Amino acid sequence: MTDKKTYDRRAFLTRAGIGGAAATAASALAAPAIAQEQPQITWRLASAFPKSLDTIYGGGEVLAKAMSEATDGKFKIQVFAAGEIVPGLQAQDAVTDGTVEACHTVAYYSWGKDPAFALGAAVPFALNARGQNAFMYHGGGIDLFNEFLAGYNIYGLPGGNTGVQMGGWFRKEINTVEDLKGLKMRVGGFAGRVLEKLGVVPQQIAGGDIYPSLEKGTIDAAEWVGPYDDQKLGFAKVAPYYYYPGWWEGGPTVHFFFNKEKYEALPANYKALLHTAAQATDANMLQMYDYLNPTALKQLVAEGAQLRPFSPEILSACYDAANEVYAEMVASNAPFKKIWEAITAFRNDYYLNMQVAEYSYDTFMMVQQRNGKLNTAG
Repeated sequence: MTDKKTYDRRAFLTRAGIGGAAATAASALAAPAIAQEQPQITWRLASAFPKSLDTIYGGGEVLAKAMSEATDGKFKIQVFAAGEIVPGLQAQDAVTDGTVEACHTVAYYSWGKDPAFALGAAVPFALNARGQNAFMYHGGGIDLFNEFLAGYNIYGLPGGNTGVQMGGWFRKEINTVEDLKGLKMRVGGFAGRVLEKLGVVPQQIAGGDIYPSLEKGTIDAAEWVGPYDDQKLGFAKVAPYYYYPGWWEGGPTVHFFFNKEKYEALPANYKALLHTAAQATDANMLQMYDYLNPTALKQLVAEGAQLRPFSPEILSACYDAANEVYAEMVASNAPFKKIWEAITAFRNDYYLNMQVAEYSYDTFMMVQQRNGKLNTAG
């Protein structure tokens, strides 16, 4: 059945002397112009994470959903979990060589190729999540990192942040620097280089292999992310001592890496949508962790996790060791030097500012929590 509006419109076109072909073209103009201009594109995205870690793995799905919805399904991104196309730690390689168009990973997984990779994610005693995002989006961090990534045929955008991570799970208590010597620890990326100076034997192990390694005693300790993800992997059953803070990951950025040639071939509107969707994914992940971690931490303690802070002695020794490594890197690696000097210039002022309102407010509220005064509704 033809409704009256459709009939009136056709009658108008006929009276105006517009022929059948022209009328058809005029009708097509009623559709949004942007929809007509968008090409059909299908990309594959290799995640570095297993599906069981829904918050961090889910970042890839958030991006894919946003891109599909914004383009009426014309830009499709198929997300594959670690191991479905390539192992998790090889996701970046797959983008560089064009096996896939995109991946969702943590850049420090590739630090062995060049330590500058780690600067795009997190390095010891650098910035927290807010500081990292401020540097990336407004301090030139994205451009600086992409200048480096171009050498690997990659264009990168932040795609998530976990907030400051935990220091990991240990089979025995760690009270002094001496206790670190000979410790076999699963620790990702650049942090292992620092801990080596204190006698730790770092191990690079993918997330799904950490639990069995701890259970068998192949390793003595392991860090992963924080309470929500750690609870899923069951570490408390085999390594009960849960240390904090993860000084090597104050605000680790998870990245979307795109094959540079594929990215540059996109229409301008698709590029703009990718930037918007990636930034939304970035914010969403941190918000989810901030919401989910408190409950998970309480549950972990109820299940037997023994919370322990790293001692001031250990933190100071790790800080000094980190600065030794930075001095070595700055002297030998030009890309590292350029990015690290930009981070440290901002870091100094950032923590000066954070001491004022933020730290004072948070500290006051934490005291109220300790005193049981945040439990009331009014």
